[in-house]
Amino acid sequence: MAGLIGVGLTGILSHQAALNTTGNNITNANTPGYSRQEVVFDTQEGQRTGAGTIGSGVRVTDVRRLANEYLVQQVREDSSLNGEQTALNSELSRLDNLLGGEATGLSNSLNNFFASLQNAAEDPTSLPQRQLVLSEANQVVSRFRALSEELIQQRESVKTQMQQGAADANALLASIADLNLAISESPGLAQGRMPNELIDQRDEKLRQLSELVSIKISETEGSQVNVSLNNGLALVVGSNAARFGTRENAADPARLEFTLTAGGRTLTVDSQITGGKLGGLRRFEQEGLTPAIDDLGRVAVALSATVNHQHEIGMDLEGDLGGLFFTDINSQAAQRGRVIINENNQAPQDTRLAVEITDASLLEGGSWTLQFADNGNYQLIDEATGDVVNQGRLPATPLAEISMPGFNIRFEGGSISPGDKFLIQPTRNAASSIGLEVRREEDLALASPIKALTGSFQDTDGNPATPDVLVDANKGTGIIDQGTMLNVKNPVTNALLPGFTQNQTLANGPLQIVFEDDGAGGVTFSVFDVNNPPGVAGSVPLIANKPFTDGVTNTVFSESPGDGAAYQGYQFRISGQPEPGDRFTVSFNNGGVSDNRNAELLAALGTANTMNGGSQSFAEGYAGIVEDVGVKTRQSQLDLDASETLLSQSENQRQAVSGVNLDEEAGRLIQYQAAYNASAQVISVAQDLFNTLLQSFR
Repeated sequence: MAGLIGVGLTGILSHQAALNTTGNNITNANTPGYSRQEVVFDTQEGQRTGAGTIGSGVRVTDVRRLANEYLVQQVREDSSLNGEQTALNSELSRLDNLLGGEATGLSNSLNNFFASLQNAAEDPTSLPQRQLVLSEANQVVSRFRALSEELIQQRESVKTQMQQGAADANALLASIADLNLAISESPGLAQGRMPNELIDQRDEKLRQLSELVSIKISETEGSQVNVSLNNGLALVVGSNAARFGTRENAADPARLEFTLTAGGRTLTVDSQITGGKLGGLRRFEQEGLTPAIDDLGRVAVALSATVNHQHEIGMDLEGDLGGLFFTDINSQAAQRGRVIINENNQAPQDTRLAVEITDASLLEGGSWTLQFADNGNYQLIDEATGDVVNQGRLPATPLAEISMPGFNIRFEGGSISPGDKFLIQPTRNAASSIGLEVRREEDLALASPIKALTGSFQDTDGNPATPDVLVDANKGTGIIDQGTMLNVKNPVTNALLPGFTQNQTLANGPLQIVFEDDGAGGVTFSVFDVNNPPGVAGSVPLIANKPFTDGVTNTVFSESPGDGAAYQGYQFRISGQPEPGDRFTVSFNNGGVSDNRNAELLAALGTANTMNGGSQSFAEGYAGIVEDVGVKTRQSQLDLDASETLLSQSENQRQAVSGVNLDEEAGRLIQYQAAYNASAQVISVAQDLFNTLLQSFR
C-alpha cells in the first residue's frame, strides 16, 4: 500500500507545482518582459520485480522559461530603430512647424517688407509710407531673432534630453551588471536550474537600454551577458558597468559630445552613439538643426548685404547718401565671431583669425574646420562631408588670407602651432545678430543721387570757372538716361562710391559730356568737370575722346573699379545721334525728394535672384530651408511608421512564444486540477485498501 500512496503523493506534489507555475503565469500576464514558464514532468525510476518494472510516480525536473533568444534580440534591434526614429521625427516635426508656420516663419515678414518698399516707391515723400517700411523692417529683424532664439532653445532641449538619456542609460547599465551578478550566484545554476525571474528582468533592462542606444549582446560564463556598443566598446562586462557622460565639444562649445568612463579612463564616443533615442537626437542635431541654423543665417547675411549695398548707393530725404540699412555683416566683431578656437589647441592660443563675407550670393551654409600642420600648412575641411575643400600654406603675416566662395579667412596675428584647429562658421550667428540701422523715416534712401540734364551750364557772372545757368543748345537727337548706380567696391580703396562726397555734391563736381567731330564723319565724347570745362587752361578730362557708335546705346563711364577716374560708381547711357557741340550734364540729384528710383530697386530685391549664385531670391532661399526640413520630416515619418510595424511584428512573434495566453492557462489550470484530484483519489484508494487489509486480521 505504501507504494501506491507514494505514487499518489508524487502526483499531488508535481501537479501542485504545475498549478503554482500556471497561476504565476496568469498573475504576470501583463508584466513587461515576463516570459511564460512551464513545468517539465518526468517519470520517476520504477521498482523492478520478477514480473517487470512497476512505476513509482512522477517528478518535476525543471520549470522552464519559454523564450527564443533570436526573437528577443530582434525585439531589441527593432526597439533601437524605433527609439531613434521616434526621437528624430519628434524633433524634426517641431522644427518643421516652427519654420513652416504662417505665424512663426519668415516668409510673411519678408513679403510684407518688400511690399512696403513698393508702396513707398509710389509716394517717396510720404512719411507714413516710410514709417511703414521701418516697421516692416523691424518685423523682419524680429522674426530672424525669434527664429534664431527658438532654434537655440530647441538645441538646448536636445542637449537636456541627451544628458537625461545618458543618466537613464547609466541606471540601466548598473542594473544589468547587478542582475548579472545575481544570476551567476543563483542556487542551482550549476545543475541547470535557471533563475527565470532574474533573466526576465535582465532582458527587459536590455530592451529598455536598446531604446536609448544600439547595443550588442554576447553570453559568457555563469549565464552572464556582456553588453557593448556596435563598434565593440564595452558597456557591461560581468558585474562591472561603464558610465556614459556628456561634455561640451572642444571644437564647438554649443554642442554636447558623449563620453564613456570605464576602468578609470574616459573616452569620447560621440560617433559611436547610433540607434535609439540618443542616436536619433544626434542625427537631428547633425542633419536637421545645425543645417537649419546655418541656412537661416545665410538668408540673414544675404538680405543684410544686398539691401545694405543698394541702400548705400541711394539718397535720403535730406539729400545725403544712404548709409547701412541693416547691421554691417563685416564689422570687426562679426568677422571675429565667425571663428571658434579649439579648446585643445596648444598654448598660448593667441591666434587671431577673422572671416569676411566677400560675396553673399556665393555663400553656402555650413561649417569648416581649419587645421594647421608644420610651417603654416593648412587644410580646410567641410564639416558636413569630411572633404578637404582647400589646402595650402598660410604665412604667419597679418592680412594673409584663405579664399573661399563667398568668404575669406584672414590671419590677423598671434602664433600658429602644428595641430591647431579652428571652426569656421560664416553664417551661424547671423540670424541672431541682425539689426536695423536706419532710425528715422528721413534716413531712408529711396531716391537716386544722380541725374542727367540736356545741355550745359553757362557763365552769367563773368567767372567762367563757375558756370551757373543750364543752356540747352543741342542739335542732335542724342538722349541720355537718368543714370544707374553701380554696386561695386574699389578693390584697392574699398570705396563703394568714389565719385561722391556726403555734402550733396559729386566728388568732381557736376560733369559735362562734350561731343566733338572725330574727323571721319563720326563723333567722340569727353567728360570734364563742369568747373573745369574744355577750353580753360589746364583743363584735363576724366575721359577723353571716347568713340560714339550710332544706332546703339553707348555707356559713358567704366564699370570696372580699377579704371581710375573713368570709374565713378555710376553709369549713364546715351542713345540716338548726337552732333558735334552737343552737351549733357551729369550732376548730384539736388532737390530730388520725389525721386523713387532707389526705392524701386530696393523693392525689386524681393524677387531678384541674389542667393545661391544668382539662382534664388530671399523668399526662395528661405523656402528651400522649409522644404529641406519638410522633406526630412516626411521621410522620418515614413521611417517611423516602418519601424513601428517592424517592432510590432517582432513583439508579436516573441509573444507567440513567450507571452501568456490566459485562455490556454485557464485550460491548463483545469487539466492540472483534475490530475491533482485524481492523484488524491489514488491516495484515498490506497488508504481504503490498507484499512481492508487491517480488518482482515481482526
